[in-house]
Amino acid sequence: MKISGFLLLAVTMCAVSSAHAADTAYPSRPIRFLLPFAPGGSADVIGRVLSPKLAEAMGQPWVVDNRGGAAGNIAAETTARAAPDGHTVFLGLSTIVTANPALYKLTFSMEKDLQPVTTLTMSQYIFVLHPGVPANNIKELIALAKQKPRALNFSSGGLGSPLHLAVELFQRRAGIEMVHVPFKSGGAATTAVVAGEVQLAASSIASSMQMVKAGRIKAIAATGAQRSPIAPELPTLIEAGFPGLDISSWYGLLAPAGTPAMIVRRIRDEVIKVVQMPDVRQALTGQGLQIETSTPQAFAARIRADTQTWAEVIKSAGIKGE
Repeated sequence: MKISGFLLLAVTMCAVSSAHAADTAYPSRPIRFLLPFAPGGSADVIGRVLSPKLAEAMGQPWVVDNRGGAAGNIAAETTARAAPDGHTVFLGLSTIVTANPALYKLTFSMEKDLQPVTTLTMSQYIFVLHPGVPANNIKELIALAKQKPRALNFSSGGLGSPLHLAVELFQRRAGIEMVHVPFKSGGAATTAVVAGEVQLAASSIASSMQMVKAGRIKAIAATGAQRSPIAPELPTLIEAGFPGLDISSWYGLLAPAGTPAMIVRRIRDEVIKVVQMPDVRQALTGQGLQIETSTPQAFAARIRADTQTWAEVIKSAGIKGE
């Protein structure tokens, strides 16, 4: 049976109209913005800077919901089990999304139950040493560690924490073995270096550069793909002779799996506009964060690559989540 041109046009227009109606109907209620940590810190800053701007742009409140605990798994699982309608969005940290599957027995799948939307920010670490350690660059640190295996201690904010994994990945690439000393927070881990309780740590640039400038600790390298704009004098690990060794931490937005593509696109488009606003950029870069957005596809590829990297590190180091 032939369909007349007029009827075909009417059917097509109807479909376009329905899709447009569905698109414009979103969001129809407040959006729950899940953060994986308690108030305070970079995640909270990101959430509270973005939420009012996104609310204004999208016509519905973005309600910040700090769901700390279980190393970020609570917020991730809450998102994974939410309705895939765009009204629940998760601010994911790289190690939560890509390392936790190898650290913990999860009752959901980070890969299958979460939909990548876009990366938001990237940050890197710096390697800091106690001033008494006889090494002033990465090559000297490696030589010292090889001369005295397991004589050097490094601190972190806990087993499986981003700072712990950063040093584990580095020492495996460098072929050295140091002893891990976990503390309850990244700040406490850096303080331990200042006090001489341990010899070194990977540390947040934003939080440790004042101590570096005061001479209380010394910084020898940055861990990102390029030099940090906060500490451009520090060479990267790549420059120090480790091609491709980019140990960066990212924050990104994820939604429940199955969220319609047009809704994912709407969230991403609005977020990209917001993070380019001068006051938003200033607030985020002030935390040592570099703005870096992506397509959902590129974000998914990054998640897959990072998941494989951390799974290998965690297995070879025998790390178990606390």
